[in-house]
Amino acid sequence: MGMVAFSGIRGRAQRAPTTTPPPAGGTPPKEGNFGAASPFPSRGGVPRSGGVVSSPSLRVEIHCNVCYNIFDKYPKQGRIVNLKRIFAVSIVIAALASMLTVSAGPGTADNPLITQSFLRGEFSDNLRESALDSINRLGDEALTQLNELYILHGGFSFAPKFTPVTLAPGETVRLTIGSSFTLLSGEAVITVLNGEVINITAGAVVESGAALRQFQRYFVTEESSAVITAQSTVTGHVDGFYTTDGDTPTPPRPPVTNALPFRDVRTVDWFFAAVEFVFNNGLFAGTSADTFSPNSPMTRGMFVTVLHRLDGLPQAGESSDFADVQDPARFYYDAVVWAAMHGIVTGVGGGRFAPDNSITREQMAAILYRYAEFKNLDLTADSPAFYEFADYTAVSQFAEQPMRWAVTQGVMQGADGRLNPRNTATRAQVAQIIYNFTG
Repeated sequence: MGMVAFSGIRGRAQRAPTTTPPPAGGTPPKEGNFGAASPFPSRGGVPRSGGVVSSPSLRVEIHCNVCYNIFDKYPKQGRIVNLKRIFAVSIVIAALASMLTVSAGPGTADNPLITQSFLRGEFSDNLRESALDSINRLGDEALTQLNELYILHGGFSFAPKFTPVTLAPGETVRLTIGSSFTLLSGEAVITVLNGEVINITAGAVVESGAALRQFQRYFVTEESSAVITAQSTVTGHVDGFYTTDGDTPTPPRPPVTNALPFRDVRTVDWFFAAVEFVFNNGLFAGTSADTFSPNSPMTRGMFVTVLHRLDGLPQAGESSDFADVQDPARFYYDAVVWAAMHGIVTGVGGGRFAPDNSITREQMAAILYRYAEFKNLDLTADSPAFYEFADYTAVSQFAEQPMRWAVTQGVMQGADGRLNPRNTATRAQVAQIIYNFTG
């Protein structure tokens, strides 16, 4: 089968002529015949022959050789030959430029071919985001229907946070899937109707008929239900879906059904109600139009700004005593000056406030405690539950009283039996703490 080669300065593709060896003593093939060997030396091991053009670089090289091969046959043409040489070089440059042209985006009218890299990249990301949005939307709809089922047809109330409940002897609280109860005072027993109940504080499964321990949280697992029965006058906290014949002096907030504008906060998230509260009350803003960044750390400047907003943005002083809070244009300036003026913040030492440092849980408790003192709120801090946490000895001395107060008042609940006092607080955790504090 004949091979395809380029002929002439225009570089048209044509089938190379089939050649036969010349007879003995015959005329050798002419230089212009691309089926014959080229007189030009090879580069990079590529012979100057008329074989198949196998790459762009070889195509350009043959173009150049063709032009010079033809033009060099007429050396006496002088200026005409020079013009032709220039023309040949122009063709080569144009060919190179065309190779460097940026191609159209995949899937467009100019380039209908969709590559594998496009499928793995942009297309895959868009598909994944669309799928997650659909799943979140379906989850929100399912949660709304579940709320309606439990409340309208099951007769349950819903407590999105710890809600106080008081039981006289013999009165009960019935809990269903995902609900929990914390005994604060008195004596009570639990009856497991079906499934399992876990003592989250102790990390153990609870037997039906067991006596509840004070300041420990009892959680009803999936496809489970339980009844708490008071044996004496009982006070406690309940959250989730529940029914009771006791007294709930603080009416529970209604169930959450409206989605926020943030695609990273779903109604099924544990912090949803808290984020909804702080966002709708102007205490927090999103990190963008559609993100809240719940797992991002909260800085000291941000936290004091939240308290300043919670207090109604009162007038701040004229100047700051902190060396690192001197720019009135910074978003936290007025808040820090106001908080320092009322003794709510005292700095980190050395005349500094460190507004851009991430705030720790014990620092947050200390600032919130001083704010409660400034507002003449209840500062009772006598709950022995503080000493039930495995890491209570890790609390710094300056924060011990504030942390005891936070536990007593239900502002801080800890996690997995630990207070984690020196861990940094996330935006979601701070939103929950503010939510608890204002409840």
